Amino acid sequence: MIAYLRGLITFKSPTYVVVEAGGVGYGLHISLHTYAQLEKLEEAQVLTHLYIKEDSHTLYGFMEAAERHLFRLLISVSGVGPATAQVALSSMNPEEIRAAILSEQVGAFQAVKGVGPKTAKRIILDLKDKLIKAGGSEDASFVPAADNTLRQEALSALIALGFNRTQVQKALNRALKEDPSIRQVETLIKLVLKQLS
Repeated sequence: MIAYLRGLITFKSPTYVVVEAGGVGYGLHISLHTYAQLEKLEEAQVLTHLYIKEDSHTLYGFMEAAERHLFRLLISVSGVGPATAQVALSSMNPEEIRAAILSEQVGAFQAVKGVGPKTAKRIILDLKDKLIKAGGSEDASFVPAADNTLRQEALSALIALGFNRTQVQKALNRALKEDPSIRQVETLIKLVLKQLS
C-alpha cells in the first residue's frame, strides 16, 4: 500500500499531477480542492489511495487526510466509483460534503455529475452514521449551492485572481445564504469581491 508520495511535481493540471519520488514519476488523479493547494508548489507530500481493478491500478492524490478519508467513504457506497467521488470532492470541499451528509442535503449530491437521486440518498444513508461515530455533529450547517456550476465557476475565477480558496468558499457561502436567487456568475463574483476587499 502506498500511503503517500513526497517529491518534485513534474506535471500538474486541475485533475492530474505527476510526482517524482525516488526517480519514478507517479501519476495521481486529484480533485480541484487538492489542485488549489498544489497549484503553486514545486515539491509536495501527497497522500494517496491506490484503486485496483482487473485491468488497471489507479492512484488518487490528496493534500489532506480528511479529503482522503471522505474519498474512501464515498467509494464504499454502492454505485459510487472513484471518478464520481473525485467529481464530488471537486464540486464541494471536504467540510461541505460532511455537512451535506450530516444535514441530509440530497440536492447537494444530486448536483454532482453522475449522481442520481437514488445514489444521493444512498450516500447519506450509508455514511451519516459513520461520520457521526467519527466525531461529526448532526447539527452541521450547509449552504446548498443554488447551482453547483455557478459556484464552481465563481470559485475558479476568484482563485485564478489570487484569492485564498478557504476565504473564497466562506464568502461564497455567505453570499449564497444572503441571496439564494443569484443565477449570474458575474453577480456572485462581484458580491464576493466586496466581502474580500
